[in-house]
Order: sequence, then structure tokens, then C-alpha cells
Amino acid sequence: MTETIIAYTDYKSPYAYLAKDPTYELAAECGVEIDWRPYTLDIPAYLGSAEVDGRKSVVSESRNAHQWRRVKYSYMDCRRQANKRGLTIRGTQKIFDSSIANIAMLFAKRHGAFRPYNDITFERFWKRELDIEDAGVVAGVLSEAGAPGMDFAEYLASDGPSEYQRIIDDAHEKGVFGVPSFLFEGELFWGREHLPDIRTRLGA
Repeated sequence: MTETIIAYTDYKSPYAYLAKDPTYELAAECGVEIDWRPYTLDIPAYLGSAEVDGRKSVVSESRNAHQWRRVKYSYMDCRRQANKRGLTIRGTQKIFDSSIANIAMLFAKRHGAFRPYNDITFERFWKRELDIEDAGVVAGVLSEAGAPGMDFAEYLASDGPSEYQRIIDDAHEKGVFGVPSFLFEGELFWGREHLPDIRTRLGA
């Protein structure tokens, strides 16, 4: 029986983006299944909120000095790691609501188009080439990935939100609080740096 690892991710998390390919590699090398699930971060709850314009001037904010230092370090650290792998991470100009794109992840999974949708969405969002809050734009990505994007609006207005909320509620019951998070053998691992620990558990 193939073992399964639950992986929680969010398109607006640069750390989740950095964890994507190593998670693919773990699955391929260790012969495990990855059950990808959305977990939308509530960034303002712990890092405050802010919006900048095209000149990087702060338009509005509700962050203290400590929160700004954490945010600036996080982006610096993520860009440092991304540069090693040829990835582009450009700091966002506002805090996005990624719920539509995350619901679309579930739609893509239903139609066997998860991986291309996941790859396109992460890459374009972090190049500032994709508005993940625009359902029409997200539907276009679904179509490009091989899912019936013309049906996404119906899913978004019917089963999508409730399916998504059940996953979020279940994640909270399991102790999830951030991304990337991995659930394996009933144990929670937060952060891509724990992928080697999971690999060891798998005997690889």
C-alpha cells in the first residue's frame, strides 16, 4: 500500500513556493503519494497588513516595527533561496486573498490537472503576472492546465467553498497553523526544512 503525505500549501506564501519542487522530488524518489490541500494564511492576524505602490512607497499599513522587520527578512531569505534554484520571487504589493486560487486547486485536482495548475499559479503569481483574486483569470489558468475552466464559476458558486472550508476546518483540528505543512503518520511537520526528516521516516 502506497503511503500518503498530506501537504498544505498557499499560493501567497513564498515558503510554500520554495517547498513545491522538493515535495515533488520526495514523492518521486520515495514512491509516496502527496495529498495536496489548500490552507489560506491569515497574514494580517500575525504580521499586520500593508499595501505599497509601484514605487515601493507604503500606501497603507497596520504593522509595527517588529512586524516590518520580520516581513522584510522573510522576503530577503526567500529570494536568497529562490536565486539558488533559478526561481523568481518578487515581493507582493498587498496582502492577497488567495482563497479563489486555493479553491481552484481543488477543482484542478478533480480534473487531473493539479500539477500544471500548481506550477503555473505559483510561478506567475511570484513574478507578479497573475491576479489570484480574479476568478476569470484563475479560470483561464485552469483551462491552460487542462481542466475545464469554463465550469469553474459554477464550482466556485456551489461545491467549491464548502469543500474548501471542510479542509480548512480539518486542518485546524489537526493542528495546522501555517504553510508549508506536512502531515505524515499522524505527526505534523511545519516548513520545508523537515522534508529530510520525513524522508528518513520513509527509510530513504
